Amino acid sequence: MKPVLLLLTCTALHAGDLSWEVMVVPGAPWKRHTIDNTSSGADGVKLGDFNRDGLQDIVTGWEEGGVVRVYVNPGTDKARDAWPQITVGEVQNVEEAIFTDLDGDGRLEVVSGTEGKTRTLYWHREIQGKWQTDVFPAAKQMWMQAAALDLDGRHGMDLLLASKNDGAAIGWLQAPVKADDLNAWSYQELRDAGWLMSLAPRDMDDDGDADAVFSDRKGARTGVFWLENPGASSNRRHTPWQEHAIGGLGKQVMFLDLGDVNGDGRTDVVAAAKPVEIVICLSKAGSGWQEHVLRLDGTNLGDAKAVKIADVNGDALPDLFFTCENAKGPREGIVWLERQRDGPWKQHTLGGPEGLKYDLMQTLDLDGDGDLDVITCEERDQLGVVWYENPSR
Repeated sequence: MKPVLLLLTCTALHAGDLSWEVMVVPGAPWKRHTIDNTSSGADGVKLGDFNRDGLQDIVTGWEEGGVVRVYVNPGTDKARDAWPQITVGEVQNVEEAIFTDLDGDGRLEVVSGTEGKTRTLYWHREIQGKWQTDVFPAAKQMWMQAAALDLDGRHGMDLLLASKNDGAAIGWLQAPVKADDLNAWSYQELRDAGWLMSLAPRDMDDDGDADAVFSDRKGARTGVFWLENPGASSNRRHTPWQEHAIGGLGKQVMFLDLGDVNGDGRTDVVAAAKPVEIVICLSKAGSGWQEHVLRLDGTNLGDAKAVKIADVNGDALPDLFFTCENAKGPREGIVWLERQRDGPWKQHTLGGPEGLKYDLMQTLDLDGDGDLDVITCEERDQLGVVWYENPSR
């Protein structure tokens, strides 16, 4: 098969800048390894050192299967086998699951959020050798994303939350004096929304606290934005957070990632956008954003779902992983795009035609060979929680 060059409609840049062209090149799929495929509807992968052995473990909610599971990283020698698993809770419609230490005892617990009819936020924790699931009464929305961070400077971790559909918003759940007094957690709304996809804490204004970068795919104000954290003392007074636009305005933006795409030392933002695009927002010196679009070949891919910045081939240039949903028939659900020093991005096969609906990605060197492998999940063909072995080395 001959390479296909796709020319993009955007302003030409000076020599040495990023190209906005994509070339599809032939290649073989990466080898896939199954971490777990024994439930249904794996929906997202988040990382944390659950057992404090220095290795990153995984937490995943299985939306249709109704379970929340932790996967303990077995190390490089056994990474290609099914991973040891712990079911920490059984809840319906689970959409999000993260690691956090809410009670400050030095051990990670799990917080999960559900959509559908349950619309609940849960705390899963081990007490005297048994896992217990409790409900946060103040949190009743269709939860899509959660992040744990101390926003008010007291009582440990709070929870930054994002939801979808009726009553959708970004807000935060303020921790009480005692974390296990779940009735005392209080919810503070920051911004209404349509359908939040990503929620990424990041210090965007270099003032020492974490702001909230997010993508909203539905409603009157779609695009990628960030909310400016006014600081701990202001949060104790429930001061509003100021909103700033980044890019992708008016587009159906999906999952995003942050990183330095063009090598200038500043934090850029990339977002998958429907139908099959990657919106790249370059941070400009001083302030503001320069937006460009990579339009991918819709004939061999599904619909845009997520994007991840990573140096895939070890050439010190940031590349992009890209996942899709609705990858029917021969269409691919996960690929990677190689950045060139000069010339177009090269779109490479990664997962091949297997898999219909992929999700978020995480990158780790799981086999110890010095390059980044990619962890993700697939929830329609029931591939489950999987990782793909990078063949670069």
